[in-house]
Amino acid sequence: MAYLNETDLGAQMSAIEETVAEGWGGRYAAYARATSCVQGGDLEFRFLDGPAGAPPERSVRIANVITGFTHAYQLSAAREHWTLKVPRSWPSGLYRAEFEPDGGEVWFAVRAARPGGHQAILVSLPFATWQAYNRVGDPGYGLYGTEQHDRAHRVSFDRPGGGPAPERWEEGLMRWLHRTGQTVDYCSNLDLHLVPGLLDHYRLLVCNGHDEYWTWVMRDTVEGFVAAGGNLAIFSGNTCWWQMRLEDEGRTMVCYRDAALDPVAATDPRRATTEWSSALVGRPENTLTGLSFRQGAGCWTDFDLMLDDSYRVAFGDHWALADTGLRDGDSFARGALGYETDAADLTWIDGVPRVTGRDGTPASFTVLATADLRHWRDFGQGGAATMGVFTLGRGSVFNAGTINWGRALDDPVVERITRNVLERFTAPPEPARWEALGPTPALRCLVGTGDRLFGLDGAGILHSREISCQNIPWSVISQGGEAFEALAITAPREAMGGQAQGLYALGADGSIRYRDATTEPRQWLLVGRAPAGADTLAACHEGLFVSCQGDLSYLPFRDLPASAELAKGWRLVGPAPRLASLSASIGRLFALTVDGRILSRLPALEPLPWQEHGLAGGCMALAAYSGMLLGVDPAARSGLLRRLITLPGPAAV
Repeated sequence: MAYLNETDLGAQMSAIEETVAEGWGGRYAAYARATSCVQGGDLEFRFLDGPAGAPPERSVRIANVITGFTHAYQLSAAREHWTLKVPRSWPSGLYRAEFEPDGGEVWFAVRAARPGGHQAILVSLPFATWQAYNRVGDPGYGLYGTEQHDRAHRVSFDRPGGGPAPERWEEGLMRWLHRTGQTVDYCSNLDLHLVPGLLDHYRLLVCNGHDEYWTWVMRDTVEGFVAAGGNLAIFSGNTCWWQMRLEDEGRTMVCYRDAALDPVAATDPRRATTEWSSALVGRPENTLTGLSFRQGAGCWTDFDLMLDDSYRVAFGDHWALADTGLRDGDSFARGALGYETDAADLTWIDGVPRVTGRDGTPASFTVLATADLRHWRDFGQGGAATMGVFTLGRGSVFNAGTINWGRALDDPVVERITRNVLERFTAPPEPARWEALGPTPALRCLVGTGDRLFGLDGAGILHSREISCQNIPWSVISQGGEAFEALAITAPREAMGGQAQGLYALGADGSIRYRDATTEPRQWLLVGRAPAGADTLAACHEGLFVSCQGDLSYLPFRDLPASAELAKGWRLVGPAPRLASLSASIGRLFALTVDGRILSRLPALEPLPWQEHGLAGGCMALAAYSGMLLGVDPAARSGLLRRLITLPGPAAV
C-alpha cells in the first residue's frame, strides 16, 4: 500500500473504504467521531460498508469495560452513521461498542457531566497511544515501527481501530479502582488538550498504563495543574515520550518522530514531533514526570522474563511505603516491571541512590525504589526502573515507572503503595505536613548552611549530610580537639558584621565556640560567652540571638571577640517562651517551644509578638533553611530527619 505523506492524508479514508474487505476481513467497520462523550451527550458513529448486499440493519452491544455491565441497542437501517444518546446514568468510564453483524468494536470514554462532582480523581485513558498502534506494521497506516521508512506520520481518528492493544495494560488499575470502591472520573487523554479547564475540578490526575504521546498543550495543562496545587500519579511507563500534534479539530494525530521530516521543525523547532528530550524540543519529560525512557528498559520479545524482576527499596521510611513492612534493601513488586520502564539518572552515596538532575529530573525527586534491568538488552532495551515522588510548585508527582503496575495490584505491597498515593494526593490540604528525609543520629541540635546539614549529638560529636530529599546517610566529622557538651548550633547566612561564615555552637557551660563549616577535622575555638542560663542560639541580623529563662537577647558579631571570657555586651530584646530550639532563615527567627509549637518573629531589636505556625510533629530539634523547616524526630523508627513542606500561616500568640 502506498506510503502516506503530508499531502495525501485526505486520501486515507477513501483508501480504507476501497480496501475494507482486505483490511478488515470483509466486516463492516465502525469508528466514533470522538474519543469521549459527556454523560447525557451524543456520540456519533460512522460505518464503512462491507461487501455489496450485506444487510443494512445492525445491532450494537455496549459494555462498560470497567464494571463489565452490558447495554444492548438496536440500530436503524441507516448505512452510514448512528448517534448514541449517552444516558446520564452511565458512570464515567471506558466503554466498548461491538457492532453486529461483524462490525468490529469501537472504544470511547464517558466523561462526567459534572466534573469532580463527588470525585477528586480523574483517570486519563491513553487514546493517543492506542491510535498510534492502530494497524501496527501495516505500511502507511500505523506510526510503528519507529525505524521503518514506510510508517505513517499522520493518522486519523476517523478510522476503525484505535482501541486497547492485546496487552490491555490499562485494565488492571481501572478494575482495581472499581473493585475497591474508589470513586473516580475518566477522560480521554485528548480531553486534556481539547477540553479547557477540565482539571480545575480535581485534586488528582492519574496516568495509567502506556501514556506515550502528548501534545504541547497537554504538557502545559498538566504542569500548570500541578504547579497550582494539583497532584499527578503516574502508574504508567514510557510516559510522555513523544511530542505529537493534533490537527483537524483533534481528529488527526501527527507524529513524524524524525524531526528532519517534520515541516514545523524549520519554523517552530520546539513543536517538532519527536522526543520531548530532543535538542530541538528541549523540554525533557523528566521535568513533568521525574523519569524518562532514556534511562529505562524495554522487554519486547520475552514477556515471561520481565515477570521475574522486582523493585528494590531505597527509602523504606517514606510515606509512600508506609504500612508495607518494607525496609531499605527489600525486594518487592515482582512482576510489576515491564514491558517498558522509566528511570532517572542516579548517583549512589554509600549505597543510597540520589538523582543527578543531568537528565532534567527535578532536585526535589525522592528515589523510593530502583531496579537494575540491564539484562533486558537481549530482549529489547537494557536500562533501569525508578520509582519516586517529587514536588512541582504547590503540587506533587508520584511515578511508579512501569507500564505493568496495574497488573500487579493483587500483590498486597503494590496495592498498599497505590492506596498510599491516592489517599495522600486526594486528602484536603493540611495546616502542616511533615515528611521523612531519612534516618538520623540522636542529634541535640541542627543547622543548614551551604548545601549541607550539620548536627551535634549529646556527646558533642559533629555529624553532617547533604541537604537533599533523599535519605542520604550521615557522616561523623572528626573533632580535632577537646569535646564539649553542646546545646545549640547555628550558622550565619553570610559574612556580615565582622563574623566568619561558619558554625557557632552554644556549650552547656555557656561558652560560644566556632569552627569552619567543613567536613574536614577542625577544632572548636572559644570566641565568646552567653548570658547565664542560655539554652538556644541563632545567627541573624549580623549577630547572635539567645533565649534564656524567658528572655531573648542579642549580641552583634563585632562585639563577640571582646566577650570571649565574659558574658558582656548582650542586649535584652524582649520576652520569649520556653524554647527547645532556635533557628533563623532569610531575616526571620524560628523557634520550637518545649511543648512542641513552632513560632517565629522578625529579628528586630525590640519586643515583638511571636507568631504561631502549628505543631512540630514530634520533632525535638529545628533548623530553618531555604524556605523549609527541618527537624529531628527521635521517636520515629531509628530516628528520622523530617521536613515541613507546608508551613501554616502565622497567628499571633
